[in-house]
Amino acid sequence: MTSRWGALVFRGDADPAVLSRAVARGTLRRLATGVYTGVLDTPAEQVVADHLWQLVGRLLPGAVLVDRTARTLRPHDGIVTVDHARVRPLPLPGVTVVARRGPGPVEGDLPFLAAGVHLSSTARQLLDNLERGRGADRRTLTDAEVEEWIDALIRERGDDGINRLRDQARALAPTLGRERALERLEALIRAALSTGEARVPSSPVLQARAAGLPVDTARLASFEALAAELADHGPDLVVDLPQDAERRRLLPFYEAYFSNFIEGTEFTLDEAAGIVFDELVPEGRPEDAHDILGTYEIVADPAEMATRPLDPDQFEALLLTRHARVLAGRPDKHPGEYKHRANQVGDRIFVDPELVRGTLRRGFEIGAPLTSPFARSVFLMFLVCEVHPFADGNGRLARIMMNAELVAAGEVRIIIPIVYRANYVEALKGATQTQHYAGLIAALAFARRYTAQVDFTSRATAEADLQRTNALRDPYDAERPGVRLVLPSRAPLR
Repeated sequence: MTSRWGALVFRGDADPAVLSRAVARGTLRRLATGVYTGVLDTPAEQVVADHLWQLVGRLLPGAVLVDRTARTLRPHDGIVTVDHARVRPLPLPGVTVVARRGPGPVEGDLPFLAAGVHLSSTARQLLDNLERGRGADRRTLTDAEVEEWIDALIRERGDDGINRLRDQARALAPTLGRERALERLEALIRAALSTGEARVPSSPVLQARAAGLPVDTARLASFEALAAELADHGPDLVVDLPQDAERRRLLPFYEAYFSNFIEGTEFTLDEAAGIVFDELVPEGRPEDAHDILGTYEIVADPAEMATRPLDPDQFEALLLTRHARVLAGRPDKHPGEYKHRANQVGDRIFVDPELVRGTLRRGFEIGAPLTSPFARSVFLMFLVCEVHPFADGNGRLARIMMNAELVAAGEVRIIIPIVYRANYVEALKGATQTQHYAGLIAALAFARRYTAQVDFTSRATAEADLQRTNALRDPYDAERPGVRLVLPSRAPLR
């Protein structure tokens, strides 16, 4: 509820006696010395948070937002920092405004939200946040935060943009008394642009850029979250027993068939079998046929599928060689080469080409501590899908990397039947867009249980199981009740 007084009332806005009577009647309440609010049913801390900059501008006119506050535009540990002549901290409900003496607004600082305060320029923010004097640890960004910010600035503005910021910082440093901070800033920028000591940065993000392998920090955060989720899951073992070898005989064929069908390379099972086993290429579709054949040749090769990467170098090598084999029939898609242009699906833009190698390598390192083969398989599939390192073939390659982890560990691999495509894609979207990693893990775990129960001894046995479990149904049919993928052990015999 808001009384007639409004959200903020300051001493001087009305007669002191009137303000006192309003407080006594409960139509106005005091927030701080000389500050009142007519918002009566909202916690005082929330009122302050909603009108923080207006309060700062009124109580500390001419203040400049500086240090961490200028970068984040929110309190940190209950504190915001400003450049102002005030000596004592200004306590408000839920936050304390700490003032430090400085030159006030300087060139590049801009009025902020018409609130009576200024926001320090990016160059000034960098210098302020690199200052390491007394008490700086409470009011400034950490070294890692500053370095990750510099990396982001280079990605957004390019080399020329970061050099212009450096020039602006050079001009400001004497006025601000930030000569030592300028030295640190210049050293970091030189390292980031590979024109200085690569050992200067302390954060993995800027170290990677200094080494010529910049990364996508947002994607790395999602990989860390997925790895943490997978680490919390108990081992999920579905062992591929030697006595079941005959039942898995044609599994690679169906793996290649379904993996391509998901990506829109659609053949009938008879056509696909002709391509794989009889070298019969359907008229007018040599490239599509090679997609299936190239995928099959990898997933049916025991030695290839028993090879899993142990370090980032091996990971990259396997990605490139496997991609070259799958896409060998499409030279226009640059088989065995990382993408040259940014790519996207719908409104989802994947990792920028400049950041592909660094993000893949650092992503692999994030997932390396995972010990469960299933956890590693899920992680690598998501890593490749999320980076999307190639112009085409990313989904197929992601699933190859996923299944190689399982085969190398002697476990059952995963196929994604036609009817299950929507479940798989939605689980991927959920992980990407809302960080719902549990849904992706559950979807792949179910697909693996399904794969383990299908009899792949022959086409007759496999397709009997696929038919009775709805695996070959169009995914849009799955919208109708009762049309979904069913485990063979629970599906009626026909």
